[in-house]
Amino acid sequence: MTIKVRGRVWKLGDNIDTDVITPGKYLSLPMDQLKLHVLEPINPEFTKLVKPGDVIVAGRNFGCGSSREQAPRALKEVGIAAIIAESFARIFFRNAISIGLPVLICEGVSKAFNDGDILEADFSTGDVKNLTKGLTLKAKPLPPMMLEILLAGGALELLKRKFGK
Repeated sequence: MTIKVRGRVWKLGDNIDTDVITPGKYLSLPMDQLKLHVLEPINPEFTKLVKPGDVIVAGRNFGCGSSREQAPRALKEVGIAAIIAESFARIFFRNAISIGLPVLICEGVSKAFNDGDILEADFSTGDVKNLTKGLTLKAKPLPPMMLEILLAGGALELLKRKFGK
C-alpha cells in the first residue's frame, strides 16, 4: 500500500492558520466559490496560479486556528495533491486525512524547498525528495490505517467500501 505524489511546490511559512487558508468572511459560500479565496490573504493570485497536483511545503504549525474542515477541503478542491510541513495543528492533520488529503510531517522540509521546486514524496516510506536540488529527506511514514483512508479518498469513502452505502 503506497501513495506517491509528485508536484510543483508552493512554499509557505510557519503558523499558516485556517483563517488564512479559508478566510472567515467567505465561509458561508458554497465550496465552488469558497475555493476561489484559498490563501487569498497571503497570495491573492494563488487560486489563479495553482495547478492540480501542486504541493504545499510549509513550516511549523500548519493549519492552526479554528477546527474548520473547510480549510483542508478547499485546498483539496483547488487541486493541492499533498501538504508536507514541519508540523501540523492536530485537528487540521486529522481533518486532512479524514477527507483524503495527504499530509506528512517532515523535519527540515521548509529549508530544503523553494517555490517552484519539484517534490516527490512517498507516504508509505517517508521519502521526500527535492528533484530540483537533488536532495532527499526522511519523514516518518504514515501508518497503514491512514494510508488506507487516503487511498480510499477519505474516511467516508473507506466506510462506504467496507460497509456499503
